Amino acid sequence: MSILTRPILEVNIDNIIANYKTLQKIAPNSVAAAVVKDDAYGIGAEVVAESLYKKVGCRCFFVAHGIEGEKIRPHVGKSEIFVLQGIGEDCFSSFKKAKLTPVISSSEQFAFWKKHKIEGIKPAIQIETGLNRLGFRESDLKKLSATDKKEFSMIMSHLACGDEKDHFMNEHQLSQFDKLKKIYFPNLRASLSASDGTFLGEKYQKDIVRLGAALYGINTAPYRPNQMKPCIKVLAPVLEIATLKKGDFVGYSATYRAATKRKIAIVSIGYGDGVPRSLSNVGKVFFDKNKNHLEARIIGRVSMDNIICDVSNIDGLKVGDMATIIGDFYTLDDIGRDAGTIGYETLSRIGKNPRFIRVYK
Repeated sequence: MSILTRPILEVNIDNIIANYKTLQKIAPNSVAAAVVKDDAYGIGAEVVAESLYKKVGCRCFFVAHGIEGEKIRPHVGKSEIFVLQGIGEDCFSSFKKAKLTPVISSSEQFAFWKKHKIEGIKPAIQIETGLNRLGFRESDLKKLSATDKKEFSMIMSHLACGDEKDHFMNEHQLSQFDKLKKIYFPNLRASLSASDGTFLGEKYQKDIVRLGAALYGINTAPYRPNQMKPCIKVLAPVLEIATLKKGDFVGYSATYRAATKRKIAIVSIGYGDGVPRSLSNVGKVFFDKNKNHLEARIIGRVSMDNIICDVSNIDGLKVGDMATIIGDFYTLDDIGRDAGTIGYETLSRIGKNPRFIRVYK
């Protein structure tokens, strides 16, 4: 009998490649840039970036920080690597070494750039159009000289409500973006949309679309069936099977009490592995038996290293069997919904955890 103690994260690289190709078809007139920030949402930036570079010819990447750009540079040749959080003293060496392109979002960062220019690099400028996060406001743009404007190679912004097709903010931000581009940077490349905005149509796609969550299988256009293939599977081994007597309590703080005799499985995964604690007493896992996905409810509190599942109705379960935490039939979007969060956060939390046995397919 095979006994494991650690959870497994399976990553399907072929499906990531397929998703990239699908998104290219949805935005055929735009450059399809891959967003591999946060270690490719936890999946593994070096593996993802190199696969996209070699197998489908991706030549434009986005990361959040300079250190992330430096990490993927050896895997993507001379591709453009844009850094969304911009440039500063803490990351300047990464920019210089790896020839990264900063996305400048404030006058202060622009001042830093002008003092520390890197030969052969022209930064992008981010403008604020309604999200009220990072970006130059129009009052800042008015202060730029003609010489300042020539420093930039691209203008970009970010949609607040791109996952809601009919939200008024989409048209508002598009109008603001087009207006400000025409006034201040009429000849620059433009990028407005991440994954969600890509599905809104050609007028939102501009010259570059920034493909992140959709690339990894998340449904960023929930008003329509998900066109993306799932890219991860999370499995965890059963460490012990036990019986509860009527009236027995389960887990920290005794939040679950057995109303009848129950059979339980202790599964080796918990919030220390990225499973949201909010799944306590509401989440579920699945066991594959006779080609069926049999559901087992999480009972009691999710603890750091374990979850406890009610397997009373599952026959033949044994120590060493694997519970499916996330799979093709119970996706990142599903677990995010049940946990009261989103698939993005779930993937980021799970993917970066070093306790997983990581398998690339």
